[in-house]
Amino acid sequence: MEVGKLTVSLRERSGKGEARKLRAQGMVPGVCYGASVEGRIDPLPITIDVKQLRGALDPVRKRNTVITLTIEGGAAPRSLHALVKDFQVDVLRRDVTHVDLLAIDPNKEVRADVPIEFNGKPKGSIDGGLLRIVLRSLSVRAKPADIPVKLSVDVSPLEIGDVIHVSAIALPAGVTSMTGRDLAVVTCAAPEEEKVETPEGALVEGAAAAVPGAVPAPGAAPGAAPAAAGAPAGKDAKGAAAPAGKDAKGAAAPAAPAAPAGKDAKGAKPAGKK
Repeated sequence: MEVGKLTVSLRERSGKGEARKLRAQGMVPGVCYGASVEGRIDPLPITIDVKQLRGALDPVRKRNTVITLTIEGGAAPRSLHALVKDFQVDVLRRDVTHVDLLAIDPNKEVRADVPIEFNGKPKGSIDGGLLRIVLRSLSVRAKPADIPVKLSVDVSPLEIGDVIHVSAIALPAGVTSMTGRDLAVVTCAAPEEEKVETPEGALVEGAAAAVPGAVPAPGAAPGAAPAAAGAPAGKDAKGAAAPAGKDAKGAAAPAAPAAPAGKDAKGAKPAGKK
């Protein structure tokens, strides 16, 4: 394996069954399309060795590595220059399942995504400011040899509320940004205030909801909530007059008033006589 060089073969069959057989051998289906020095390249179904593909990518440039591609099969081997345009990964196993290679003309500009590297510590962090990254890569247009490995952004001058836009990023000669100039790249945001949430249904000690016009109930303890004005008496109020406690059972009934002495008293029969 050599960095920047990859050999693939034309694929004659397609379908899920064929793809499973290829993956069992460490190979994956792929497609190559784009343009070369000779002109347009129609989509070519190919078979790619995943291990060789990883070895062909520069550890620094990664997907922006210009690969000298040799396609075997057909009448004669074919040589092209290509970039890794896209690839698909299995959701569970995280294995590469398909690869798209973009054939390019080394003398013409291509579009590529370049990662952004953030350096320094913002000044606003002293006052609690937080660094918020909006964009982590920039879409640029350049010749394959001029595609930068990365773009560096110094965030140390940022105060709270400051923003660095795409237009502020310095680009090498021959590189043009395809991302909007006015888009924010990174900002130093103000610290978020912590909100103390009171549990639902919690009562504040000593507090009661006051009803307009309400007065404290007679005999109520100090600090008790006032009774609601005009509240209708419920069913439970009927028995409210009953004396509480065991001693109430033996309470003597009030004596009847004595009959007035007079003539009618003479006719009154003594108690006990029939």
